[in-house]
Amino acid sequence: MIKVGIIGATGYTGEELVKILAGHKDVKIAVLQAIVEEELPISDIFPSLAEKIDLVCKKPSLKDAIKKADLFFLALPHTVSMTVAPKLVEAGKKVIDLSADYRLEVGEYERWYGIKHKDIANIRKAVYGMPELYGNKIKGAKLIANPGCYPTSALLATMPLVKKGAVNLNTIIIDSKSGTTGAGRKATIALSHAEVNENLKAYKINEHQHKPEINMVLGKLSGRKGVDVLFVPHLIPMNRGILSTVYMDLNEEFNIVEITQVYKNFYKDKPFVRVMDEGTLPEIKDVRYTNFCNIGTKVTGNKVVVVSCIDNLLKGAAGQAVQNMNIMYGLEETEGLL
Repeated sequence: MIKVGIIGATGYTGEELVKILAGHKDVKIAVLQAIVEEELPISDIFPSLAEKIDLVCKKPSLKDAIKKADLFFLALPHTVSMTVAPKLVEAGKKVIDLSADYRLEVGEYERWYGIKHKDIANIRKAVYGMPELYGNKIKGAKLIANPGCYPTSALLATMPLVKKGAVNLNTIIIDSKSGTTGAGRKATIALSHAEVNENLKAYKINEHQHKPEINMVLGKLSGRKGVDVLFVPHLIPMNRGILSTVYMDLNEEFNIVEITQVYKNFYKDKPFVRVMDEGTLPEIKDVRYTNFCNIGTKVTGNKVVVVSCIDNLLKGAAGQAVQNMNIMYGLEETEGLL
């Protein structure tokens, strides 16, 4: 039985982690911590957990947490995890971090997040937790950098053709639309119902902090430096889900049957990626509340359009984190996620 702790248990991803792990047959949740006004059973904070888990969610105390758990999920804001993870790693604990603090190289992190990194030793040891690409490295990892939600949807849509060398890396355009939970559980005017409802907006065009993450992975996959995608995120008026539409120029002629087969071959042993048959495109409603990514393709002239859909809180965050945990401990990759 794996004794786990969740630090940041009351955010959107923290809540999802509790829901998943409370029903995982190989896990005992031993620690729940968050910045709370009052220490209460987690089922009082989230009534949907009633009769599933009544462990008290306590205020942060690493000294207490370290005594009780062997693996920690950090569902903390960016720039906060790097002050917590090194203490857990030093204590011999395994860590899966859901923030961006260990995803990028030091220079890129400091450039995009505007803060000096405080844990350079571990950022260089962390394994990027994309199971469909780095499963073997994840098995032996002590510190996992769980991918961002936008990069998960974008990378799953692009990796097969980039790996094959079939597309022009200089002309990749990624148009992604996300529900509001992607911004985290926080009170801001921009995320209030009256501002988001019946609205659709683009933001941080080619300046979003998830862009370098996409560039990094595609650069490593292609063996080419300087990959620079055009990334345009949008906020849509729904709670959860991401739909990414990716436009790529083909380097050679492919028909839709051949493209579909490239994707099916690439993901043939990957339980959470479903490649749709020719002529069918995915929809967010078919992946919400699941850890699946659905992918569909369309060839038009010398271009290929790839559409991917995920639930940003599951495959884009908590579900993928549990998927990584399963791989780390030699469990069935799908355990607790179906």
